[in-house]
Amino acid sequence: MAFAIFAANGRLVSAGNDLVAHLGLTSAWWQVLAALRYAATPLPTASIARNMGLARQGVQRIVDVLAVRGLVEFRANPHHRRAKLVVLTEAGLRAVTAAEQVVAPLDQAIVDRIGADRLRHAVRTLDEMIDVISQEIDARRDVSAARTSETMAS
Repeated sequence: MAFAIFAANGRLVSAGNDLVAHLGLTSAWWQVLAALRYAATPLPTASIARNMGLARQGVQRIVDVLAVRGLVEFRANPHHRRAKLVVLTEAGLRAVTAAEQVVAPLDQAIVDRIGADRLRHAVRTLDEMIDVISQEIDARRDVSAARTSETMAS
């Protein structure tokens, strides 16, 4: 199962890089821009990383590049003084919209081949898998942290 998901992700990233390169984007940049576009509210970098299952440091590097390129900007975060909110600029919104338009034929080819119902089911299944994986990892971290605390207390 994991290998199939790794392979699909690898192909998706590679295809994304090929398809959006002429827009001056990479799949990684597009991923962060899309995360911001579809978030209900502006997010700090750590939340973007957590939502996408990525390392915060890697997302921070991407966000910094996107800011230099004028695709995102930082705003004050009323909930945290140092963790600024990352917000799409108009240029960022145009870039992510252009990326989605370029990729639309590939999306349609997938729908045509697999079927819309099967694809919706696959997405729901992936969402459930993400939840299970997150819960398992969080539980393991909690156990590990408890063991560390017990060891330090001894």
